Amino acid sequence: MFCIVHELPGRIRLRSNRVFNRNMAVRLADGLNALPGMEGVRVNPRTGSILLLYALPATRKAALTLLDAAPASLPPAGEQSREDICRREKPDVLPLLRYVLFRPFMPLPLRVVGALRRGVPFLLRGGKSLLGGRLNADVLDAAAIGVSLVMRDFGTAGLLTLLLAFGESLEAWTRKKSLSSLAERLALTATNIWVRREGKEIHIPIDKLQAGDFVVVRSGSAIPVDGRVVEGEASVNQAYMTGEALGVLRAPGNFVFAGTAVEEGELIIEPTGVGRQTRFQQIMRFIDESEARKAGIQGKMERLSDAVVPFTFLLAALVLLATRNPMRAAGVLMVDYSCALKLATPLAILTAIREGAGRGVLIKGGRFLEVLAQADAVIFDKTGTLTESRPRVGDVLPARGRTREEVLRLAACLEEHFPHPVARAVVRRAEEERLQHQEEHAEVKYIVAHGIASTLRGQRVFIGSRHYIEQDEGISVDSMLPEAARLTEKGQSILYLAIDEHLAGIIGIEDPLRPESAGIIKHLREQGITRILMLTGDDEGSAAAVARCLDIKEYLSQVLPADKADIVKNLKADGYCVIMVGDGINDSPALSAADAGITLRDGADLAREVADVVLTRSSLGELVAARELGKRTMNRVHFNFAAAVGLNSLYLVGSLVGILSPGSSAILHNLTTLGVCLNAMRPLFPQGEGRYSEGAET
Repeated sequence: MFCIVHELPGRIRLRSNRVFNRNMAVRLADGLNALPGMEGVRVNPRTGSILLLYALPATRKAALTLLDAAPASLPPAGEQSREDICRREKPDVLPLLRYVLFRPFMPLPLRVVGALRRGVPFLLRGGKSLLGGRLNADVLDAAAIGVSLVMRDFGTAGLLTLLLAFGESLEAWTRKKSLSSLAERLALTATNIWVRREGKEIHIPIDKLQAGDFVVVRSGSAIPVDGRVVEGEASVNQAYMTGEALGVLRAPGNFVFAGTAVEEGELIIEPTGVGRQTRFQQIMRFIDESEARKAGIQGKMERLSDAVVPFTFLLAALVLLATRNPMRAAGVLMVDYSCALKLATPLAILTAIREGAGRGVLIKGGRFLEVLAQADAVIFDKTGTLTESRPRVGDVLPARGRTREEVLRLAACLEEHFPHPVARAVVRRAEEERLQHQEEHAEVKYIVAHGIASTLRGQRVFIGSRHYIEQDEGISVDSMLPEAARLTEKGQSILYLAIDEHLAGIIGIEDPLRPESAGIIKHLREQGITRILMLTGDDEGSAAAVARCLDIKEYLSQVLPADKADIVKNLKADGYCVIMVGDGINDSPALSAADAGITLRDGADLAREVADVVLTRSSLGELVAARELGKRTMNRVHFNFAAAVGLNSLYLVGSLVGILSPGSSAILHNLTTLGVCLNAMRPLFPQGEGRYSEGAET
């Protein structure tokens, strides 16, 4: 029923192939927590995930034994369970309506029974927290309800429980609606894959995968299937599966999972799960990660909300001692800062994430909304980011003794194995000219940010930058420097093709600027971005031409991946909050190093994996929209904080001086909590913020 998906000493994560409800999750958590040596348990019924932290090897064994004995009468995790998880239930308002419409006509005994029945769960929850040594909002809610019942104010107790229940229902509805919408938009999965079939390597749609096929995945590509490695070694980025920031080595016998990405190396995989089986797991995994990546401000609000609870009890005790008036002390207990602080902030974050997903901005956690709002430095990669994501081949110039068709055919034969936009441009041009580029070469090796190496008919073949060909491989390019200079003057980037020790030709890549790039740079400056840098692996001439067109004052050319990451780190060390925008394999180290890494949907698979924000419509206009969304969300959070603290302080003063009764304080406090929650969720409603500003339209 449960399988291990990741394990470190003292830490193990398991996942079920069946779904279970909240009651079973509670039973499992209680049983696991009771084991000697168990230090922490997290059970997520929506994803079937269990995380265990333990101190003793015997604890691990006991936990696995307990899980093996768990009831198996649960529905299999398939399409129906996915619908159950992602359905959008609305908050239940019927109890509240019944209270308002029918309670005045109910006899007193029924009202008393109703108040007791609804209050008991809150009393039990508060008692459990208190027995566990936690003085939190649950204890304060239980105290307020308990005081109302003791004072025989059953109307206040009943309304208090109804409002609390409605608030919880509202939060659950928003969470489901936001996370399900976000997970549905995560499906950035491969549609075509390379497979080895009957000794030949072919390119096929993923739905044509057959029994006996072996999937081939090379550097920079996403792994499209769950499976077992049968050949090759590679460093695999598994951040969304395990939370590990660094790549892990995968070799024959190891298992790999769909949605992870190969950073370096090559794997031959025997599939064990394809299509819906793996997409379901990706959705579940992403929901886990989204909920774990809380915004810093959300964590601050939650800590603050629990921190003020003891002071509320202390103030109530002081009021009771000073006035000898239980009614005034009860009024203090009815006014609770923590509810509004604890509920409104996560609701605002989740609502913003969902709003962004609907507008082409996939944000992988609340803390990146804060970065989008606070950033004051943006670094752009040039190729495929500021320029169009579909560069095209310009001029193809052969060296003496070679033909144009030979150069383009061989370049396409090597480049077709890799997902970068430049590689796709070369392959596309060969297809347009109907050049057949048969698989005659040996294993292809990709050197990040440099080029590609292989062997053809006993000869070594290289394609890549001048730096790679001339300095790394020691092959002179002097014979074609005049031709390369002419292409550079035309704004083309140069790919150099060499065979053995001689240059075979050069290929010019035209990389038109995105139509929106200049406007985006201007808009970012107007938004308060003080540093805008452009980084590129191209030569100085190409970089300078683009920088002039976009009015970018700071740029660096011929930059290596490690250098990009160092530039990001240096800016952060200088006190800047840095956004990195890139789309290639070579941008991945910088995307990871930045406070928030942003990529485009049509970027390399590895870039999409490590990025914190994905612009799913592949337009830089959504970068401005994402920043404005972050600012609006933080403004809403700060407004909710001010409103909650200000209004509740007024209610508290009213209770202290005897203007407000405990019942009135409870009603006003809970209405304020609902009000800030509804304000946090405003974009979900038709009358909410329906559009981005004109500058953010894409």
